[in-house]
Amino acid sequence: MTYQMVIFDNDGTLVDSETKAHTVLSGYLTELGYPTTVEESFQHFLGNAGRNVHTVVAERFGGTLPEDFTARCHDRVFAAFQQGVDAAPGAGDLLAELGRRRLPYCVASSSDHAWIDLTLDRSGLRRHLPASLVFSAEDVAGVGKPAPDLFLHAARAMGVAPADCLVVEDSRNGVLAARAAGMDVLGYTALMPADRLVAAGATALIGELKQVLDHL
Repeated sequence: MTYQMVIFDNDGTLVDSETKAHTVLSGYLTELGYPTTVEESFQHFLGNAGRNVHTVVAERFGGTLPEDFTARCHDRVFAAFQQGVDAAPGAGDLLAELGRRRLPYCVASSSDHAWIDLTLDRSGLRRHLPASLVFSAEDVAGVGKPAPDLFLHAARAMGVAPADCLVVEDSRNGVLAARAAGMDVLGYTALMPADRLVAAGATALIGELKQVLDHL
């Protein structure tokens, strides 16, 4: 298969932000009386924390979170990111190589633009990803993954047919969204167990970002 564009998830894929974000999230939940380890945060919330955290707290603990929990947690994570965020290993080199090959690429993330912009700026990836190549769930009325809307919007904006796109994703919801959009998807196993990505429909698996080149 010859692809015309690569679409990347951001958090946990291009930017090594998930560990810091889930450290903050698990710490905040523990502070509120719902003991949660970083590992449990990954298990329950990776790829869908904002939508799922209230439900999980209710099911696991029979409790409720403050109405402003999501906003306060966002602010805490945002402050942590202000101190610095690393690019995922090999991300800069991969984007540079795609540029040399003149193969279009972009980012499609369920996070809001302010979050994406901060992580790209702090990680040093901004030089590879100007605003014209960054798409957020905000661009599709807040409809994030696993719905296909965001990926379809990115493909349409970039002028590429969905079937000609290759997606790189690290979460189950991201894989589901890509498959629902009619796109092949590489499951990046840096954080998510491979079997969960396969069960969601990943076309193939990679353990390092440089392996994306093997599929082009």
